[in-house]
Amino acid sequence: MTVPTVVLVHGAFADASSFRALIPELLDSGIPVVAPAVPNRSLNGDAAYIASVVRQIPGDVVLVGHSYGCAVITVAGTEDNVRALVYLAGYALEEGESLGELQGRFPDSSLATALVQTEFPLPDGGTGVDVSVDPAKVHDVFAADVDPEITRVLAVAQRPLAAAAFGEPASAAAWRSKPSWGVVSTSDRTINPDVERFGYERAGSTVTEIDSSHLVMLSHPKEAADVVREAIRATEH
Repeated sequence: MTVPTVVLVHGAFADASSFRALIPELLDSGIPVVAPAVPNRSLNGDAAYIASVVRQIPGDVVLVGHSYGCAVITVAGTEDNVRALVYLAGYALEEGESLGELQGRFPDSSLATALVQTEFPLPDGGTGVDVSVDPAKVHDVFAADVDPEITRVLAVAQRPLAAAAFGEPASAAAWRSKPSWGVVSTSDRTINPDVERFGYERAGSTVTEIDSSHLVMLSHPKEAADVVREAIRATEH
């Protein structure tokens, strides 16, 4: 039986190195892994990029998203070779729903007062807005249970998200046709844990709750890997 490839899709304010603790757990289990860089420019554009990566992988794929990356895999997961979706502390959007709409139904997390906006040039000559986390607040808001020596690096190596992505409606909801698993980070200060619970329940996900900060795959890699392995086992064919 061929083991599916796990594609790890990072979120906003981070890059694929945020999976540094999870990747060895999966590789040591004989699971092939791909961890691409997400452009973080637009929800459906980012999903189209991840879908292009998925299409070029021979065989089945399990998509694993973190945070904003969960919204990305919700759209990209409609690719034919995607076997399952795994959500780590993130957004399971409905088709036509935006991040801002889902998040707006619940009280704000600490992230709301920790965001920093900067400008960047657009190809048409206009100006876009990037959003990142105040480096001084990354540890407390984003990664309170992660080694401070790691978070001081994460704080200055952020991959910002274009602000426009927050208001962009998802063009698809792959969980309607694919099985899903969701991890709630119960001590999350970046996304309200109830946002995670709501999305997973609506998607019919198999849910695991872990007492963790937002970066659950960095502070609890073994538990996160267990969920991924469960998704692989449950969808074997």
